[in-house]
Amino acid sequence: MLTLGIETSCDETSVALLEGEKKLLSHLILSQMEHERFGGVVPELASRAHQKVLLPLVEQAFGEAKCKPEEIDLIGVTLGPGLIGSLLVGICTAKTLALSLDKPLIGVNHVEAHLMANLLLEEPPQPPFVALLISGGHTLLIKVDCWGQYLILGRSRDDAVGESFDKAAKMLGLVYPGGPAIEKAAASGNPEAFAFPRPMIKDPSLDMSFSGLKTAVLYEVEDLKKAGGFYGVLADLAASFQAAAVEVLIEKSLRACARISARTLVVAGGVARNKDLRENLTLRSDRAGIKVIFPPFNLCTDNAAMIARTALFHFRNGRTDSLDVRAYATGSLDWPTASF
Repeated sequence: MLTLGIETSCDETSVALLEGEKKLLSHLILSQMEHERFGGVVPELASRAHQKVLLPLVEQAFGEAKCKPEEIDLIGVTLGPGLIGSLLVGICTAKTLALSLDKPLIGVNHVEAHLMANLLLEEPPQPPFVALLISGGHTLLIKVDCWGQYLILGRSRDDAVGESFDKAAKMLGLVYPGGPAIEKAAASGNPEAFAFPRPMIKDPSLDMSFSGLKTAVLYEVEDLKKAGGFYGVLADLAASFQAAAVEVLIEKSLRACARISARTLVVAGGVARNKDLRENLTLRSDRAGIKVIFPPFNLCTDNAAMIARTALFHFRNGRTDSLDVRAYATGSLDWPTASF
């Protein structure tokens, strides 16, 4: 089974060719750098960039995989959530290929694909487990009883954790994307220098909040500017912010595992690349007797390999989509929500 995956939900253009369940014959990710000077993604620029590079990237992927388009068995493409203009570039390309090659098409939910990226591991996690899905647009704690069936245990009530990293980085004068910039600046900082709040950490629910943490950084930066500037303590600010955000994620994740007696915690999404989170969550999980699983770095951010694998999963479970499938900008998944 040879699956072509296409991902264009935001500012990464990605194409993958997946043989079977795990063998990537080609996996290309092209990140758009033109958004750095704006401090965030400009939707129109993003969609134009996808238009420019997607077809050459598809051709390159087939060249690397040493196969022809007519040899593929399935096409998977991101339907959403994401930027509508960017999504349409990928969807139109996938529909055209599906029609011209007479191949089945599967539209993929980007959020579920982040989770299913873990199916590409040499030893994929076996349900039941708790999943912590952390990205620029979503922060979710999910009970996974079996692949394809999920129950939301908790979520951010405001900013996603990745979004809060971007906003904090902008306040500190760091480049976009904020996650890697904060992590780099924090490496030489003192995480205890500033007593930033850990919002909702004592709240008995499994929901989270990061808006208040972001606001605390804003007020601290404004005060420091009035006193002469904050660049002398930039590393400390970044480290203190990162420590606060990471602590909330760890506490809520371990609480979710304890609440449903889960012994495995699976992490997914772009923020899963954060080294501080990986080290501290692994340490705390080991102490609690919980196995924590992270995908490799190239499967954390937006990528077409996870799209191809998710499409294959649904195809093997009897699903195919028509050429009428449409893009959608917002939403998570139609998952039920737990009540505690």
